[in-house]
Parts: sequence; C-alpha cells; structure tokens
Amino acid sequence: MNNVFVYCELEGTVVAEVSLELLTKGRKLANQLGCQLEAVVAGTNLAGIEKQVLPFGVDRLHVFDAPGLFPYTSLPHSSVLINLFKEEKPQICLMGATVIGRDLGPRVSSALTSGLTADCTSLEIGEHEDKKAGVVYENLLYQIRPAFGGNIVATIVNPEHRPQMATVREGVMKKEILNDKYQGEVINHDVAKYVPTTDYVVKVIDRHVEKAKHNLKGAPIVVAGGYGMGSRESFDMLFELAKELHAEVGGSRAAVDAGFCDHDRQIGQTGITVRPKLYIACGISGQIQHIAGMQESGIIISINNDENAPINTIADYVINGTVEEVIPKMIKYYKQNSK
Repeated sequence: MNNVFVYCELEGTVVAEVSLELLTKGRKLANQLGCQLEAVVAGTNLAGIEKQVLPFGVDRLHVFDAPGLFPYTSLPHSSVLINLFKEEKPQICLMGATVIGRDLGPRVSSALTSGLTADCTSLEIGEHEDKKAGVVYENLLYQIRPAFGGNIVATIVNPEHRPQMATVREGVMKKEILNDKYQGEVINHDVAKYVPTTDYVVKVIDRHVEKAKHNLKGAPIVVAGGYGMGSRESFDMLFELAKELHAEVGGSRAAVDAGFCDHDRQIGQTGITVRPKLYIACGISGQIQHIAGMQESGIIISINNDENAPINTIADYVINGTVEEVIPKMIKYYKQNSK
C-alpha cells in the first residue's frame, strides 16, 4: 500500500534500459519516503525475470505471464495496471517515455483520474503549500520538466490524486545495481483475474523492430553540432573529427530541423539523453532543451564564436572561435598524434 511502483517494459524477456534506470531512481525515492519499491512486468514466458529486476532494490515484483501479453497491445496491459493499482493503491508510478509508455501512461492515469506528467527530466520529493486553502502537503513527487518551449523549468505536483504518475526518457536517470543478491518477493498473478478475454481482441500478426544505426547513448565521446555549423556539409567535419576520436556524432534540435543531421542523432529533451565521458559541443547555443539531454556529461567542451552562449556556463572548457577555424585544427592535431 502507498509504495513506489515502476512499470518494466519488455522486449521479449529482456527488461528495457529505461525501466532499469527508473528502478534505480524509484529505489532512491522509496528510501526517502520510507516505503517499498515495487515493479510490474507483463509478458510471455517470464521464468527467471526476477534476476534482472530484484538487484535494483525491488522489494516486490508483480509478474503477469500469459500468451497474449507479448507483443505489447494497449488493452491487456492497461487492465493489468489499472486493476492492480486499484488493489495496491501506489503513491507513485513511473514508466519510460517510450512508444509503449506514451500509450499506456495516459490510459492508466485517465482510468484512475490521477494525472500524468510526461518527459520529466528530474524527480524529487518535497512539500507544497496551498496558500489559498491553507494546507501544506508533505512528501509529494516533484515532477520536473521544461515547459513553454523550454523557456522555463516547471515543477508539477499532484497533491490530491494517486498515483502520482510520470514518464521519463531513456538515459535521463542513471542505472545502478543496488545488490546482486537483493532479496525481494516475487508475486505471480493469475492474469485472468485482471484481464478480461475481450482485451485480447487485437492480435499482432507481424512485428518489425529496427535497431539503431549508431550507439549515441553508449558512446564514451560525443561530438555534437548545432545550428552554428551552418550546413549539412559542415557536419562532415564533425564526422571526420569523430572518426579520429572514435566518437559518435549528435546534433541539437535546431541543427536537425535545419536538415544538417538526421533526426535519430538529436540530443536533448525531444531527442536522446547522453552521458559520455567527453562531450564536444560545436556551434551549439545551449538552449534548455538541449542542455537537459547532455548536462550529465563528464567533461564538456564548447566551441563557439559567441562567448555569451548559454552552453558556456556549464562547459568545463570554452574555445572561443568559429567552428570553421577550430575543428580542422583539432582534426589535424589528432591525426598527427594518433600515428
């Protein structure tokens, strides 16, 4: 009762990275609230699934294992969560801001009249005072995300209704195993009690999942370009530099919108969140949406001809100059020193 729940998304029998990241965050939130962390998995042939989940500090794992639960379809998974939450009454529910999470989250929150904050960049516990009503609410979930086109950072609270629901993009939270031998309770539910047979009306006949063409999220070094690169041809310099550094190339939303690089390389609030050891920002002004996707990088180098660019305030090193003069020199230097 009143615990923190995480919905664990599955690809076959493998738990998604974003779900493991949320288990790590969920454990920290549960510790602050003095409650348990619970997880929900729904799929097919899930024997041994607890080995992937319990090490992240999960106290109770709810397993729903039935032939119709994978591949994901909306109705059965919605029924699983809605009916389980009516029984368990969690205070918080977290899920990934993925294709599945964006479909499932609103269905569950609507059925439970609980509200939902999408694409959060931070989750914290705090209090809220309703001065008009003269009421102070303790231990609320602060659901933090950029708003109004990224011009402000909004903190959203849900004082009255439960669960407090939020979705988070992959890579925003850090994944950390708590204890390989963590002892948690595994509950195997009778799926028929939660999901009516009519929910299986949609059958997935064929399914195609295309793997990413690059590994931006896992790259130790990322070279990213912004609108200041000027053209798609200029981005070739970044690919050349990345080749010398064994890095991946990313781009800001402005660069993607201008057609300088492909959408699947977009870094930021509406793209991928990265945590490389080294992040080289080339011609990026540093709007809040972009910073949200790379601010956890180990070392940040900014190359910009505007010494007042917002990204310079979070950069460890700033190179003041045009990308046309700086990047070719870097490529030349690394080529000389890599021989």
